[in-house]
Amino acid sequence: MRASVIRVAGLACAVCYGAFIVWLYGQQPRTISQITGKIRAEVGAYRIDDAAFAEGRRFFGTDQFAEARIAFARADPARQDATVQFYVAYSYYREGWGRLYHDDRLYRAGLEALDAAEALSPNHGVRVDDPTLQMATSTELRAELDRGIAKDASDLNPLKVFRTRK
Repeated sequence: MRASVIRVAGLACAVCYGAFIVWLYGQQPRTISQITGKIRAEVGAYRIDDAAFAEGRRFFGTDQFAEARIAFARADPARQDATVQFYVAYSYYREGWGRLYHDDRLYRAGLEALDAAEALSPNHGVRVDDPTLQMATSTELRAELDRGIAKDASDLNPLKVFRTRK
């Protein structure tokens, strides 16, 4: 009887380890903090660093977008909070926006961050209640980012110099 218990316990450990490896392969985390953050998020214990998030919003408000993204990365190291990822995407939009042209590289990075934010949201859409933002939903931000990357005849319109950044 004792040998069969040891075999069953060994089999259970092997199955759990295999399930963990499959889960890791499916999630494809890049850092240890992302692994622990995903596990904590799945059990409902994940929280962002509110002080770092407030600092990121302060940098965002003063148009220091690289600094804001660093603070947002400290606030959400596992990239598990949809609101923080929305702000990251918005910072790429605002930094890449130009009166004469848009920085496609920054806009693509913004789309990647927005994809991550929407994937984290239960209804696959993010809404942020911040009166300082002109775009409060991921749908609006995605439309602006897509419009900035698209190449069409409106790129040659000289009146686009008078547009305002959102």
